[in-house]
Amino acid sequence: MNNKKYFNVLSVFDGISCGQEAIKQLLSGDTELRYYASEIDYKSIKITQHNHPNTIQIWDVRFVTKEMFKHQIDILMGGSPCQNFSIAGKRNGMSTVEEINVTSLKQYLKLKKSGFTFIGESYLFWEFVRLLDELKPRYFLLENVVMKGKTKKWIKIISDALGVEPIRINSSLVSAQNRDRLYWTNIPNVTVPEDKGIVLGDIIPGAITGYGKGGVPDGNGSWKQQRWTKRKDHKSGCLTLNDNRSYITLKNGDYRLLTTTEREILQTLPVGYTNIPGIARTYRNKAIGNSWTVDVIKHILAPILTPQKKINHNKKTNKI
Repeated sequence: MNNKKYFNVLSVFDGISCGQEAIKQLLSGDTELRYYASEIDYKSIKITQHNHPNTIQIWDVRFVTKEMFKHQIDILMGGSPCQNFSIAGKRNGMSTVEEINVTSLKQYLKLKKSGFTFIGESYLFWEFVRLLDELKPRYFLLENVVMKGKTKKWIKIISDALGVEPIRINSSLVSAQNRDRLYWTNIPNVTVPEDKGIVLGDIIPGAITGYGKGGVPDGNGSWKQQRWTKRKDHKSGCLTLNDNRSYITLKNGDYRLLTTTEREILQTLPVGYTNIPGIARTYRNKAIGNSWTVDVIKHILAPILTPQKKINHNKKTNKI
């Protein structure tokens, strides 16, 4: 008789599976993980399979259906594409090329069936909602950027669709990276994590703070560059898809780009997680910048995976 307990996960927009890494660090030894990943980038899949070879890859979220799963999904999770919400993007939200704003699952499914073309990838949030409706998992977790200006209206649309308000968590509370994000979840008792007070100097000897160019929108979707500035909080800037923007300043007055290992640490990934044969440094940096901060996800999932265990984010653990 098989008495094994299973925790069944469907992760959409899975990337390099930082959610799986967080779950594995929390999951008790008497529970086995069954992890389905929806991802279309083959290099990201390669990194995932190297670290988590039992991952069940199911490809494009648009073609995922409930018939693919023999077991009840315990949690549906994902960070839906943010480019159309981000202040660094075009900020056109979820819409069609005809500029029809998509504000409900019913409307999305009708437009999709009618063959409308959608702008960018942020509209794929509605595929998350579709799967939430079809699979009815016990829990869900959705992550996206903090939206400002004309994209702020989408926060309410997302919240109405999911039936919960987001909790705002900055990765700077558990790491030395400034990464301000919104998390929507029905997991009970999720709070903002305690500030661990981690600064760049704790993980990079001789580092003082992040260094980079700021920018302001000109009102037409373009950006005007400002001067190079040093961060006052002794953190790195937010890691992004662009691996040439994340500089740090050093005590000797020099400045340099973050290394790939340093980026992994700032995302609280295990050192070497993306160091896979055949994966170039530039792609590793891009994949890390497009990922979740593992310790933030651990904090959010702790109430359902280790309800009696306090998660300790030791700021000395990953020092170089």
